[in-house]
Amino acid sequence: MLWCYSLCLILSCYLLLIGLSLIIIGVYFITYDIVIFVEYELFMFNGSQFIMTLLFDWMSLIFMGFVLFISSMIIYYSKEYMYGDSFLDRFIILVLMFVFSMMFMIISPNLISILVGWDGLGLVSYCLVIYYQNIKSFNSGMITALSNRVGDSMLLMSIAWLFSYGSWNYFMYIDFFSFNYDVGLISLLIVIAAMTKSAQIPFSPWLPAAMAAPTPVSSLVHSSTLVTAGVYLLIRFNPLYVNSLLVTFLLFISLITMFMSGFCANFEFDLKSIVALSTLSQLGLMMSVLAFGYIYLAFFHLLTHALFKALLFMCSGVIIHSFKDCQDIRYLGNMFNQMPLTCICFVIASLCLCGMPFLSGFYSKDLMLDIYSMGYINMFSYFLFYFSTGLTVSYSFRLIYYLVIKDFSFYSYHNISDESWIMLKGMFIMVIFSIFGGSMLSWLLFPTPILLFMPLNLKIMVLFVCMLGGWLGYILNKFDLFNLMFLYLYNSVGLFFGNMWFMPYITIKFPYFSLLFGYDLVKSSDYGWFEYFGGQGLLILLKFMSLYNQKIQNSVFNIFFIIISFWFILLMFM
Repeated sequence: MLWCYSLCLILSCYLLLIGLSLIIIGVYFITYDIVIFVEYELFMFNGSQFIMTLLFDWMSLIFMGFVLFISSMIIYYSKEYMYGDSFLDRFIILVLMFVFSMMFMIISPNLISILVGWDGLGLVSYCLVIYYQNIKSFNSGMITALSNRVGDSMLLMSIAWLFSYGSWNYFMYIDFFSFNYDVGLISLLIVIAAMTKSAQIPFSPWLPAAMAAPTPVSSLVHSSTLVTAGVYLLIRFNPLYVNSLLVTFLLFISLITMFMSGFCANFEFDLKSIVALSTLSQLGLMMSVLAFGYIYLAFFHLLTHALFKALLFMCSGVIIHSFKDCQDIRYLGNMFNQMPLTCICFVIASLCLCGMPFLSGFYSKDLMLDIYSMGYINMFSYFLFYFSTGLTVSYSFRLIYYLVIKDFSFYSYHNISDESWIMLKGMFIMVIFSIFGGSMLSWLLFPTPILLFMPLNLKIMVLFVCMLGGWLGYILNKFDLFNLMFLYLYNSVGLFFGNMWFMPYITIKFPYFSLLFGYDLVKSSDYGWFEYFGGQGLLILLKFMSLYNQKIQNSVFNIFFIIISFWFILLMFM
């Protein structure tokens, strides 16, 4: 077992060095506008070349660097979080396979190689979700795998449609696509595939269900790997759909997802589920910005979100460990006395999520809100976007209230303290990057200063919405008004909003009723009338005719003798 812990330390150091090196190379690429396209011939068969293609530009290199950096911190964090696990080596191998699948998808300009990385993410995520091997994790893993299979089938169909263009290297000619029927269908398939991976409505229930995985896996999945694959795919395929009606569809779906997840997080009591719903809210935010056509701004928020969301899950893991695997936030409270370092990290990550000025989330979220205010958008979408932003601040301050301010509600005898030094070291490094990462990225990705002239009321409205959301999140939970609303309206509003608009039930029950209908259909048709008029009926008919023919052939001598006798009698009389 000791060699596994040494392996965690060595792997985390290697991944950290490679990740930081890739980030530095990506900065060099963006400075000098360098793009490297690598083609490697695997083999040739009957004059057909099978070529492996790789794309290295500033976007892929910086994203790979962030994935490896966060993975190194999480593997180092897992050294203590998974301490005593009998299958730690299996866990580390699965995490590495997960990271390499994501990296393979990032550097692929070819749809087939993208599908290989995409499927790798889906299969390894299933293995990680069912890691604890109980009924809940098995069900969650099945929901995750089947939801992602929809996206896999969409990618397969888009590969089949791209066959008419002569190559799957979409990167070569994506700027020259004319918007005809083929391109419209391919772009629709790509958008639906991205919606499944990034858990947009109606594919949202798998994201909170994937919380059955160990917390380090949740931290990796929700920060920089699985859920961001759909956003990254849409960034790469942006010219396909940016001037079509799909933009309106994507904007509507993303805003509804953002609103639904923010509202449900205010009614949720499971710590990991709240953080998962916050990821869903941020994914809706990125998708809505992509629908506007600002791909670099969405990529900027993707990177900053990866930093503080990984930190948020790491803090949640420490809290769950300390509270004897209890995830209910109602048992927390006044933890600053027992776990001050973890509480500081958690509060900083939550403030980054809110967009607190001069933290990493501020630089991307404030710019997104300003872009929305300056864009041509209807009032409903504008209100929904700002209201969802206020809900984000509301559930973040709700978490801070339950964690730090509320009275302690756990066991009288407890052993809660900041003694997990290995986990704390990884969290401290993530805190530094969560504070300074946004400003550094804004200087690197946008070297020209962005100057926005806006009316004072629009600029102040961002601050007003955030302050109002934070105040409501604190006041409503301090006086238990959210809980009273939930209890009094449980049979109508509370049950609806607290269960993601019944989408988990639909996701589970719809396949059940479909399977039940299929069983009845097979029983009545395939095993019933089709058998009677088909195979079984034909068998009975042929069997009857065969027996009749056999009976005739068995009695042919008797028939022949009778005929000869009649013939002789006829001759005698004639």
